[in-house]
Amino acid sequence: MRIGILGASSFAPTTLINPARGNDEVVVAAVGARDLPSARAFAAKYGIARAHGSYEALIDDPELDAVYVLLPTSFHGKWTQAALAAGKHVLCEKPFTANAAEARRIAELAAKSDRIVMEAIQYRYHPLTLRVEQIIASGELGKLELVDVALCVLLPKFSSNCYNYTFAGGAMMDAGSYVINMVRTFGGSTPQVVSAQAKLRDPRVDRAMSAELRFATGHTGRIRCALWSADLFRARAKVVGNRGELRVLSPAAPHLFPRLSIRSSNGKRVERFPRRVSYAYQLDAFAAAVLRGEPVRTTPEDAVENMTVIDGIYRAAGLPVREPS
Repeated sequence: MRIGILGASSFAPTTLINPARGNDEVVVAAVGARDLPSARAFAAKYGIARAHGSYEALIDDPELDAVYVLLPTSFHGKWTQAALAAGKHVLCEKPFTANAAEARRIAELAAKSDRIVMEAIQYRYHPLTLRVEQIIASGELGKLELVDVALCVLLPKFSSNCYNYTFAGGAMMDAGSYVINMVRTFGGSTPQVVSAQAKLRDPRVDRAMSAELRFATGHTGRIRCALWSADLFRARAKVVGNRGELRVLSPAAPHLFPRLSIRSSNGKRVERFPRRVSYAYQLDAFAAAVLRGEPVRTTPEDAVENMTVIDGIYRAAGLPVREPS
């Protein structure tokens, strides 16, 4: 699979370039940036064969099978649509789009095509996450009562895109994409938003968000996410049932602390997992989907559900839903 990076981002080495070096089925063949000097400098630094001086030129490159959309969030939908129109498979960085309505439009386009479109929520492909889902489905924890997820990080650079409303920024869009996906994945369905409270960077942009959720089957969800808060760093996922509970450290990046703690009628135990990075498992899955038609876990339809909850939290907190560029 020959993939091109849309956006000369500093995240690309972690999320794609380094994982691709360990994957015999993937070649990072090109990069596209807003201008040719930037693209050439990036390509030279990371050993990428071709550099394109515009996003359009990368998407139109006939030598590429797939495009990795690594642009500010407000551009995700636009350029995913353009890549699909050019006949490319798409791996789109999270969050999939600026809002649920845009995600729904892209999902409809993807469904009409024969291309793979996958949201890059990498923790979903790590063996630890798969094991959490397996334990919950087994009934070992009993009837679910609570799914509690937090992801608080410290990003003090307020000029960053993640604080910019024009680029669909905000804590709920950034770290929140993970926590909402976790609540939905571990909770078994898409919950309703009961309440939400934001701490603001400016009148439209949240630097922290907390929310209470409720599932149709009666159990509850609780989330907290932040880019700047009193919680300088907090990462956890807790799933509580009436017969036990499990806990995960660093659930959004399970390779950092690949341990799962379970307490149930079977006793207490700790399960350990490989330290292979989640992005490598994600790239395995994308290549398998493109080359062999294998299914993916983070589909456009799943992204619609995620964005629906995110939009609902913004509304409940009295903030505007993000808009595409």
